[in-house]
Amino acid sequence: MIAGRINKLFGTGGGLRLTLYESFPEDFDPETTPFIVEIDGLDVPLWCERFDCVGASGADVRFADLDTDRRAGELIGKEFRIEPPQTESGDATSDAAADDEFYLEDLIGFDVEAGGRRGTLTDYYDSEANPLFELAIDGRSVLVPAVEEFIAHIDFEGRTIKMVLPDGLLDLE
Repeated sequence: MIAGRINKLFGTGGGLRLTLYESFPEDFDPETTPFIVEIDGLDVPLWCERFDCVGASGADVRFADLDTDRRAGELIGKEFRIEPPQTESGDATSDAAADDEFYLEDLIGFDVEAGGRRGTLTDYYDSEANPLFELAIDGRSVLVPAVEEFIAHIDFEGRTIKMVLPDGLLDLE
């Protein structure tokens, strides 16, 4: 059920102003329940870093991992859902989000499609300053930044990743 709409940027650093519809749950807990926004045909959970009600039908929010106005601005105009946490009586618990968590190392061995080329993610180099994926493409190893912006889709069942990389990043000559 649609619970609201993302209207505009608010403040700095990725803050957004929302309109909450009547269907927005009164007992909403940002610690245990994400906003669900459809992005490129996929339902994406967005977890709140900050959630403050403003009046009867508004809120200011900052989502984790959306720390720039540019990234947050991509959500303007989108509606969102709130799916209430399900009970332990056979349904998923509020810990279900933890099941969706993974480590970048878990992606080693996945097939990669990037820029019309296919290859394999062969390694992950963890660095606070510059984490990198090593891709084996066209018989060569290529290092690419391991950043969320470059990952368009991950299919865990099929063990595939679709990446959208800047032009020239895969040029091997």
